Amino acid sequence: MELQERLNAVRAHIAAAEHQAGRPAGAVQLVAVSKTFDAEAIRPAISAGQLVFGENRVQESQGKWPALKAETPGIELHLIGPLQSNKAADAVALFDVIETVDREKIARALADEMKRQRKVLRLYVQVNTGLEPQKAGIAPDDTFAFVDFCRKELGLSIAGLMCIPPADENPGPHFALLAKLAAKAGVEKLSMGMSSDYEIAVAFGATSVRVGSAIFGAR
Repeated sequence: MELQERLNAVRAHIAAAEHQAGRPAGAVQLVAVSKTFDAEAIRPAISAGQLVFGENRVQESQGKWPALKAETPGIELHLIGPLQSNKAADAVALFDVIETVDREKIARALADEMKRQRKVLRLYVQVNTGLEPQKAGIAPDDTFAFVDFCRKELGLSIAGLMCIPPADENPGPHFALLAKLAAKAGVEKLSMGMSSDYEIAVAFGATSVRVGSAIFGAR
């Protein structure tokens, strides 16, 4: 299949999952994960009307996205990988959404940089729903307090929560937990679901899904 066919298939599966879950058409945003792919591989997706993309690394993104954004107004770029505080300035300059706010140091760095650059990004708190020691994200029990800290101490507007369930577990309970935490914290956006489980995520209330290999093929 060509990229446009794969992209259309993912869009159709999202639409079917929305319908099956009784959700409005277009309720779920598709974030096409373009990490490791170069500009030439990404342009066909842009030509097919895909304008929302996700990247894992700031430095890699700097090598391709400034030019792609200049070529096509309206592109929205999400950082979905871990952010180091020394990359906060570059991240704020390039990205529109950062989905991996997971500790006080990063939250403070982003607050300082957004003020300095006079730019407001949408921010998500990453939650480690499986409490995996090798994975980024705050503990579920700390979610409400951390969101409250970001809002009250730093003046940040937290748009939503994000999670990556353990690869060897049923993702459903993790998605359900994230939705419950979001309701308690008073945030609307839920970034959850990837190529292998995005249709399940839609059923559990995802407002965006992060799909890479199902669109771009194997890395």
